[in-house]
Amino acid sequence: MELPLGRVIEQVSKEKQIDRDVVIEAVESAMVQAARKMLGAERQIEAQYNQDIGEVELFEIKRVVDEVIDPLSEITLETARKSYDPEAEVGDEFLAKLPRSDFGRIGAQAAKQAIIQKVRDAEREIIYNEFKDRKGEIFSGIVQRFERKNIIVNLGRTDAILPEREQIPRERYRQGDRIRAYIYDVDLTAKGPQIILSRTHPNLLIELFRQEVPEIYESIVEVKAAVREPGGRAKIAVVSHDRDVDPVGACVGMRGTRVQAVVQELRGEKIDIIHWTEDPAEFVCRGLAPAKVAKIILDEDEHSMEVIVPDDQLSLAIGKKGQNVTLASRLTGWRLDVRGESEADEEVRQSRASLTGVPGVSDVTAELLMQHGFKSAEEISLSPVDALAEVEGLDAERAAAIIEAAIPHVAEVKVLEAEAAVRAEAEAIAKAEADALAKAEAEAEATRALEEGLALEGDPAADDSGVVLDDEAAPAADEAAVAAQETPPAEEATAAAEETPPAEGDKA
Repeated sequence: MELPLGRVIEQVSKEKQIDRDVVIEAVESAMVQAARKMLGAERQIEAQYNQDIGEVELFEIKRVVDEVIDPLSEITLETARKSYDPEAEVGDEFLAKLPRSDFGRIGAQAAKQAIIQKVRDAEREIIYNEFKDRKGEIFSGIVQRFERKNIIVNLGRTDAILPEREQIPRERYRQGDRIRAYIYDVDLTAKGPQIILSRTHPNLLIELFRQEVPEIYESIVEVKAAVREPGGRAKIAVVSHDRDVDPVGACVGMRGTRVQAVVQELRGEKIDIIHWTEDPAEFVCRGLAPAKVAKIILDEDEHSMEVIVPDDQLSLAIGKKGQNVTLASRLTGWRLDVRGESEADEEVRQSRASLTGVPGVSDVTAELLMQHGFKSAEEISLSPVDALAEVEGLDAERAAAIIEAAIPHVAEVKVLEAEAAVRAEAEAIAKAEADALAKAEAEAEATRALEEGLALEGDPAADDSGVVLDDEAAPAADEAAVAAQETPPAEEATAAAEETPPAEGDKA
């Protein structure tokens, strides 16, 4: 028949999924702590679980000595041979069993608390070791609750946190919703294992494709890189290790079923699947898709590329809020400068004009200098001779001569530019003053007109047309107005003349 303590150990082991020996060790350790708390920390006490009687027995270590100084930990040789072993010798150690009645209720309570704490610590350590090895996997859980703007997700045996920074913007969850997230980090804290989830990590995208695309799971297709603007757009570069397998087609799937499954999981996030290549320029061209690239100028020293696209493709290459070029830059690892053809042509024209302005620099030399990255006369004037001598067709002597000619030329250009700037500033000031003066005059004229209008409205001598008449002219004007009203119109006068019978003299 199993004794109560044994059943408790078995039950705790099953419920907490903790090894039975670990639980027994926790019980023994807790009993030792409780005993030392009751009897004294200096006592050398050991605990052993006795399966036969179903109890934890406590023993105190006693050392055999010639003369007892500490009666709690030392015994004489005579006592040792009498009580423990007839063949005992000085220096031997024996375990003296402690009576359970010495602990009392307080000791039992302390032992209980210690056991609970030990079991809890063991459970935390087991959970930590379990999830530590699952770091980088996708895990599914239930939204438990919300703490501020963080989401607490129940993973079954423990809870995990989905911080606000790891949530996809505009993605909303309710309590009880199922959520799939990437285990971003696992840390062991004083409160137990802390599991941090992420919905924005690029590896979430890779793991989702690994689940949906068997070719990726079987390592036939390899994901070389993945970048995301969570909730907006993502780019993933893939390559196939089997010439018969199209990596992009494998990720897209029949009628797009595979990629659509990933898109739905990411709440409509657009995904560009790109065929990876070792050629960095070609990789950048593919990374900027769907925009078409006209020309790429690569600078390996600066690890950057100047990308020239047709003017009608510029907005497409840059994308909304620079999203497309930003993702392409992060995907390829190159710093990209995207410009339209007209802007690039204008810059080339200005560079050629600046370089050919240096005495001794022909059009051909200017073209060679531009191919080596020199874009202005000032850059030549500041360049060391060795760097300029690397240009094809230029030796050290010619390079030194060009630099020597460029220095005064640049100084002269700067003087001219400063004078032009002063003139432009003076013209701007004069124009501003003229505009201000004209504006003041216009306002003054408007003010005068307004004042005259108000004066006419208040003058009783003004007629309906606003004309002011003096005292002598007013009566005459009134008579003229009355006569004008009494005089019939010209048409009426003509009609009256036709109705009037003609005189006899008129008939003859």
